[in-house]
Amino acid sequence: MSFSGTIASDFMKLANIPLQKQPALIDFAATDFVSLRNSLINYIKAVYPLEYQYFVESDLGMMFIELVAYMGSVMSMKADMLANENFLVTAQQRASVKKLLELVGVRLRGPISAACDAQITFDDPPDNSDESYTLSPAQRIIETTSPLDGGALTYTLYKVVNGLAQDANSTGNIILNAGESDNPDGDRTVYSNIALQEGTLTSESGSFAATEGIKTIPLSKSPVVDGSVEVYITSTNSEVEGAYKEVPNIFFASGLSDKIFEVIYDEEYKATLVFGDGTVGVSPDDTASYFITYRIGGGNRGNLVKNAFNVVITGDSATTINGTLTNTDVITGGANAETLAHAKRWAPLTFRRQDRLVTLEDYSVFTNTFISDWGTIGKATAAARKAYSSANVIDIYVLERATDLQVQKATPNFKTNLLTAINKKKMATDEVVIVDGLIRTLDLITTIYVDEEQRGNETQVVATVRGKILTFMNADNREFGDPLVLADLNRVMFEVEEVRFSEVDNLKKNVLIDFNELIQLNNLTINVSYLA
Repeated sequence: MSFSGTIASDFMKLANIPLQKQPALIDFAATDFVSLRNSLINYIKAVYPLEYQYFVESDLGMMFIELVAYMGSVMSMKADMLANENFLVTAQQRASVKKLLELVGVRLRGPISAACDAQITFDDPPDNSDESYTLSPAQRIIETTSPLDGGALTYTLYKVVNGLAQDANSTGNIILNAGESDNPDGDRTVYSNIALQEGTLTSESGSFAATEGIKTIPLSKSPVVDGSVEVYITSTNSEVEGAYKEVPNIFFASGLSDKIFEVIYDEEYKATLVFGDGTVGVSPDDTASYFITYRIGGGNRGNLVKNAFNVVITGDSATTINGTLTNTDVITGGANAETLAHAKRWAPLTFRRQDRLVTLEDYSVFTNTFISDWGTIGKATAAARKAYSSANVIDIYVLERATDLQVQKATPNFKTNLLTAINKKKMATDEVVIVDGLIRTLDLITTIYVDEEQRGNETQVVATVRGKILTFMNADNREFGDPLVLADLNRVMFEVEEVRFSEVDNLKKNVLIDFNELIQLNNLTINVSYLA
């Protein structure tokens, strides 16, 4: 054998990487599909240089590499999602936010019903001052059609006593006494102490189970309108019998004599009523029976115009008689379940408030999360008077929610409810005054510039821009005293991919407002200009 003059060496075999050093080649920063695929290829080239060298798309080995990268990216995404769902700021799932808030005693608000003042006119005058008209639960229900989606809508009648809904009773009946009418001596009997609230009135009755330590009642129908549950308990014990009030948390009871209950909702807004344990709130006895009324429905689809109703309603007096029901105001206030953005913003502040009102922020947070007896919510800001003799006077500037986009002047009923609730939580030395906030209505005329090839998609582009502007001007996204900054508005429109740039035609500078004013969009016009 003769020497050829060259030295052949299988150096690849000599470059074997020991097992204990192989973890150093792992790219722990790889999380997405492409980076995982590339890191796997680099690892195989380093650790198995002779075993596998055919890195082409059609090879079976590449299929296995990509399958591993696929599973790795899925598991990485799930791990990130699970981590995000454990924190309120990053949580995206409604169920996660709900559970996180329940840990600190705060719950997501459910659907809220539209409401308005109403009037009933009975053609037959009462025979004497002691006569009354009785409306049973079935007679309190009024049906119509929603202009929003064409679906069925149901409203329920309530009697108003001193600006508040009448307390629950054992029958669910409304009794209109002759002395409460607007014209007791007239040819017709007119009652304006009536309110309409959207939702189907539902009643349930039964008795408590003797085996329950803490009494609970699951309601059978859903979605239950927030704030609509009324409970009356009948018992031989006078300390147990009577109407019970709903509270946000059963531990808000001041003692064992408070007749209260808490409503716990699931994701579909099925409700379970929880009563006190005898130490915190009254615990109904085992022989007690209950009568519950509540409404199912809610949402913005229940908002209607003034005089939408002109229907016949039947009442019972000495005989069954007919009357005419009309809504004397616009039916407003209906809102869908609380958005996650709203909950994330106010829930931490609600927890910080600790069920008392001390600072201006406490007053503002309480008012912005308050739900009245009529199911309506408000928008508010609080300010202390800047004078030495009145530094303890807190002015709360409040507006009432009309629709998802608009607010209105707060009704007397809402103000009465709000002040009553505040007086139970405020510092004894504070004097609270409810003041009407001011609405600065605004018309917007904008021009968006898009490429010529988008001409066929004009309707879709305009609808997308309109949705962006309406969200930007939504009542939840505006605060008292917030100016309208044109640069921010243009930035919102520029988020639409098809929009090259935009202009606000009817405004040349930012709109500045006072601390007690809120900007509200009135009319919106969107013009389109095409770029060659």
